[in-house]
Amino acid sequence: MVPQPKPLDELVTEARAGTGADYDLRSTEELVELMNRQDATVAAVVGAAGGAIAAAIEAIVARLERGGRLIYVGAGSSGRIAALDAAECQSTFSTEPGQVVALQAGGLLAPPAEQEAAEDDAEAGAREVEALGVDSADAVVGISASGRTPYVLGALGAAADAGALTVAVASTPDSDLARLAEYEIAVVVGPEFLAGSTRLKAGTAQKLVLNTISTVSMIRLGKTYGDLMVDVHATNEKLRERVRRIVRQATGASEEEADRALADAAGDGKVAIVALLAGVDAEAARTRLARAGGNVRRAVSG
Repeated sequence: MVPQPKPLDELVTEARAGTGADYDLRSTEELVELMNRQDATVAAVVGAAGGAIAAAIEAIVARLERGGRLIYVGAGSSGRIAALDAAECQSTFSTEPGQVVALQAGGLLAPPAEQEAAEDDAEAGAREVEALGVDSADAVVGISASGRTPYVLGALGAAADAGALTVAVASTPDSDLARLAEYEIAVVVGPEFLAGSTRLKAGTAQKLVLNTISTVSMIRLGKTYGDLMVDVHATNEKLRERVRRIVRQATGASEEEADRALADAAGDGKVAIVALLAGVDAEAARTRLARAGGNVRRAVSG
């Protein structure tokens, strides 16, 4: 059952900071400084949630390793931040289409006003999770600054009923969303610079959390080698040049050697890196990677 949302007046995300009554009387430089000072507190709050984030990532990776999906659910700014993170995974890490997806209240292509209005529809959240065929193989992350957004509550409740792994990301303690989830990531950033404008500190915290979830999950899945993005999906000249540079950085090869290895590997950076480091041809490198589950370090060593 989806709980009745808490009244907004009880939420820290709606509180006033107590220092903003005279904003309109301050200079632009003062306002910039004040806002930056508040923003500077967000990273420490996310850092304090590091243990909870790590636990959620371990559980998410276990689902992804078995062929499941990472599904973000959000409304308004939270949904747009989620959609951004999901969209980056395919080009950055060559995830399969549909492996990392985002559900946005109102739809990803709807005008902002329609998206905002749709956040009150808990049944729509549940329907969209069901339409996506969410099951026990998947991990569903609900994102809501207030922890009470009906669309997200409905979606996470349906995901839990389907047996999916559920994670709540909220900026309120003991949130309604957290009570539906197996894993809670509470990043309580306090009152906003503009009271109730959770696209600010809460949105920044959400971006940091989702950056961490997707990036560390992909590291665990073997999509990187050290700090290098070796699984880039090179669909334009900038990305093709990035792959060339990554191959050279990973192997110490010259430009000519790296280009030759990439040509033999049909542009696949991971294959080129394994071929160069292990001293094998592209076909053998591809075989090694398949045996190693796509992990470059394991493919090189064995």
